[in-house]
Amino acid sequence: MNRPADHPLPYTDTKPQGAPDFYYAINATFRFLLRKLGREAWIRYLQEMGRGYFAPVNAQWTAGGLPAVARYWRAFFAAEPGADVEVMEHADRVELHVRECPAIKHLRAGRREIVREYCQHCYFLGQARAEAAGLQMRLRGGNGVCCHTYAAADAALPSQDLAAIEEATA
Repeated sequence: MNRPADHPLPYTDTKPQGAPDFYYAINATFRFLLRKLGREAWIRYLQEMGRGYFAPVNAQWTAGGLPAVARYWRAFFAAEPGADVEVMEHADRVELHVRECPAIKHLRAGRREIVREYCQHCYFLGQARAEAAGLQMRLRGGNGVCCHTYAAADAALPSQDLAAIEEATA
């Protein structure tokens, strides 16, 4: 069954939540790419995914602006098993307050060695998606607790400091 065209998530899967073991695959994929191809190739992979795979969502964000961003993230985290996230809409930005990252939580519970750059993927993927929609994105925190900010391209957000994104640890 396909979702309506105006649904904030592009997936055709209609189950209420995803399977958390997918986080194991993401972590392993990141480890493979980082070891085999290096950091710059991993970043390019995330940016290309942000622009390509997420193009339908990026188009929704372009058309709907920050309210569409908030709508997407609410639906996204409702489908993520174990997520504890508050999506806050402000006139000039949308903030995602991740109180407990479902991926980090599951990887820790499974005693997996977490790729230390894991939390940076949210920035590289998110910023590519934001740029494609005429927005910008910043991230602070990490290692299971963070804040994502989406704002208009001309907003006075400070430049992203990658040191403000904590490395993930088991």
